[in-house]
Amino acid sequence: MKVVVGGLVATYPLGGVAWDYLAYVKGFEALGCEVLYLEDTGQWLYHPRAGTFVPDPSFHVRYLKRTLQQVSEHAAKRWALRGPDGSYYGWTAAQVEHFCRQADLFLNVSGSCWLRDQYRGARCLAYLDSDPGYTQAKLWAVEQGTATEDECFSAGLIRAHTHFFTVAENIGAGDCLVPSCGLEWKPTRQPIVLSDWPFTFTPRARRFTTVMSWKIDVRPPQIAGVQYGDKDIEFLKFLDLPNHTPAWLQVAVSGKAPRDELRRHGWHVIDGYTCSRTMGIYRRYLQHSRGEWSVAKNAYVATRSGWFATRSAAYLASGKPVVLQDTGFSRILPTGEGLFAFRTREDAIAALERIESNYRGHCEAARDLAETHFGAEQVLVRLLQDCGLA
Repeated sequence: MKVVVGGLVATYPLGGVAWDYLAYVKGFEALGCEVLYLEDTGQWLYHPRAGTFVPDPSFHVRYLKRTLQQVSEHAAKRWALRGPDGSYYGWTAAQVEHFCRQADLFLNVSGSCWLRDQYRGARCLAYLDSDPGYTQAKLWAVEQGTATEDECFSAGLIRAHTHFFTVAENIGAGDCLVPSCGLEWKPTRQPIVLSDWPFTFTPRARRFTTVMSWKIDVRPPQIAGVQYGDKDIEFLKFLDLPNHTPAWLQVAVSGKAPRDELRRHGWHVIDGYTCSRTMGIYRRYLQHSRGEWSVAKNAYVATRSGWFATRSAAYLASGKPVVLQDTGFSRILPTGEGLFAFRTREDAIAALERIESNYRGHCEAARDLAETHFGAEQVLVRLLQDCGLA
């Protein structure tokens, strides 16, 4: 089977981002698929050292080549990046078009790839919504006649696909406010290549950590007259948490966060980029943590989407207990051992206390959860089945 995976590894050259998208590449390869990694946003690329988007992709090409070499020998040879000026790096435009015509599946993760005509030859064109609420807000705006030109263009590309997946696993439930907008969304979840995230027991680790962006500089989603927001809104609700628990709480944060205020309230604050420069650095940071404590984007929480973080799944696979703000995922995944969902400060305090009461047991439960619910092969086999390809 031939599969094209669209992603954002070069566009956002950060270790955490690379793990998110390349799990699909490695997972499909483990199933015996021939995989092409394709990146084509039609936009400039983010340069983390400059802190802005740039038109020159040379840094990003080098980063992508190095990163794919860490995935597999095949991945290092089958990739293409289309630069902002239309130039192709890695495979040529002709090679990409030929592979797409032969492909069984074109998986557009995060809708990251511009679905150009030459990419549309695959038997199945699948859109994978990794940002629930934000994706549907574009479709909703078009339906209401309030969309911008960019939103109309994006909505048109979304609807050009043949199959639709979302990590809003609670979609369709009575309490979920993420609209379908006339599309048949199939729930899916982030795959984790378990061999990449071995159980790592570090009883001397003291800090519960997370890696996050404070606020993404995009238009906040608005659906049915309700304006939703980002992580900053939710984090501030728990600003004083360190003063109510003996747990050490550290946040590796990017963006315009109020770092001094966070420190005044007892948070250990470090720079997000230093923990995510490469895939290896990012993995080591997670695996040398005691566990994770994190909020989610307001749009995920308020809509009861059922979203669950790829990052949190990686913590679980590493045997790190996770305390994550509930988005509705507690209806889908088992909680109380290794994984805890919280809505209030008191919920979070109780979860941290319970982890400390049997730390080794919760570490083992975390790994068991990852093996049972997030293994790449089982996640991707189900996706192929939902596409009618397995």
